Amino acid sequence: MLLEDVLQEFLFHLETKNYSVRTTRGYRNNIKAFMKYITIEYEIEELDEVKSIHIKGYFLYLKSKGRKETYINSIFKGIRSFFNYCVEEDYILTRKNPCLNVRWMKEAKIIIKTFNDEEVQKMVNSFKMTDYYEARNKLIMMVLVDTGIRNLELCTLTMENILETTMIIEGKGNKQRYLYLSPMLKKYMIKYERIRNHYFKDSLMRYSNYFLSIRGKPLTVEAIQRVVRLAGGNAKVRADIRCSPHTLRHYFAQKQLQGGLDVYSLSRLLGHEDISITKRYLQSIEDSRIIDIAVKTSPLMNLKF
Repeated sequence: MLLEDVLQEFLFHLETKNYSVRTTRGYRNNIKAFMKYITIEYEIEELDEVKSIHIKGYFLYLKSKGRKETYINSIFKGIRSFFNYCVEEDYILTRKNPCLNVRWMKEAKIIIKTFNDEEVQKMVNSFKMTDYYEARNKLIMMVLVDTGIRNLELCTLTMENILETTMIIEGKGNKQRYLYLSPMLKKYMIKYERIRNHYFKDSLMRYSNYFLSIRGKPLTVEAIQRVVRLAGGNAKVRADIRCSPHTLRHYFAQKQLQGGLDVYSLSRLLGHEDISITKRYLQSIEDSRIIDIAVKTSPLMNLKF
């Protein structure tokens, strides 16, 4: 069976599982690049000809090109998913799965640099509640800061997702989770909704997305990125900090950990499939801050004698 034929089937399988267009595109490009490599280097085009040595050879090739371990592991995630599908469909035997003898590459400790409190405050305050555009941008920043949701999750958030004290997030892999709305965030949401309703009162609404463009259309991932970059510019954020929604997600995660939230609960709030991903945020907190957290959660200090 040709690898190319199975790949097409696999991509349709991802669509049935409601994978995002972005994720599906990433899997397709990464797997096609791997297939091109083994075709050129090993003259392999058939599914049952692929061995673990070929995958390892591809990883060594990527390393020689200067690719980081985190990047290679992201490639392996797609390759592994593809061959697991082949096993599920009985195209290859379980013991013939070439990924079985391939290990994840050990990743270097990642120090995630994010905003400080002063920068976040200035970014949020760089927008006022004077009109719809300003109010929308201010609340976008506040939601990113206070919930840590992903950019795409923010774009797809609808009015129906907003409840009294929580909101429903449609996460990766069509998995729902609930996030708590703090009283401060809820206060500004009420202000925003009043301004939003007034702004669109004479418009025929075609979309129920919570955040809309000034023409009433759903915001794109790129539009949210522009809002964050604009806020970062207004706040004069340090040059070595990347002004992006994902950096605000890092900020949220680190603030939660510094406040004493356990890594398992944080993993659920962030919608991570694997707790090892969440641990990266913990690794990025300075040892001195970890000690401060430990003092607050000391068993003896929290008992009465």
